[in-house]
Amino acid sequence: MAEKEGFAALVLRLRSNGVSNLDVLTAVEQTPRSQFVPPQFSADAYSSRTIPIDCGSFMEGADLAVRLLDGLHIKPGHRVLEVGTGSGFTAAVMGRLAERVITIDRYKTLVAQAQARMEALSLRNVIVRQADGASGLSGEGTFDRILVTAAFSAVPRFYADQLVAGGSIIAPLIIEGDQCMMVRLTKTGSRFEREDLFAAPYLPLVPHIAAYL
Repeated sequence: MAEKEGFAALVLRLRSNGVSNLDVLTAVEQTPRSQFVPPQFSADAYSSRTIPIDCGSFMEGADLAVRLLDGLHIKPGHRVLEVGTGSGFTAAVMGRLAERVITIDRYKTLVAQAQARMEALSLRNVIVRQADGASGLSGEGTFDRILVTAAFSAVPRFYADQLVAGGSIIAPLIIEGDQCMMVRLTKTGSRFEREDLFAAPYLPLVPHIAAYL
């Protein structure tokens, strides 16, 4: 019951922010968010507050997570790369929208937890892998969409080789000091068209996989 009420309240908040994509909202509804938050934060699963998880990482508030998913414009048949698995919630939702999702994280602990959640939800098209996401993921071909959940200090142009023509990436960009802007970069020829979406709180990208966690 709390799950349904939390989701209903989230939908009302999202609609007031102009998010009403039925495919995205249905995928979110089919992915119980309470299964992705630490038990002590279950009451906040559908709130807009940031929730701490293992390894010093955090989950975006539910509103922000869904706004990012909405902004990606994922279509059936798409291949998606996510850099920064975290709890696995956004990857799980994307798995219901796309043909295939590869999500990577530097922390073995988070990868193992996310993998268990995908198996519990029978999401076999979501691949969870421990990898250094500082330069994306080479050797896996190109992707239609890339979602990055750690902030860059400059537009990550190296991702252009990992996107199909017309593909897009959403990533947080540090614009000054600790201010962070979510931007959508769409590949047009050999360049990116940049669109600023909204300000958001994000941790800077840390290279290399974690040695101990």
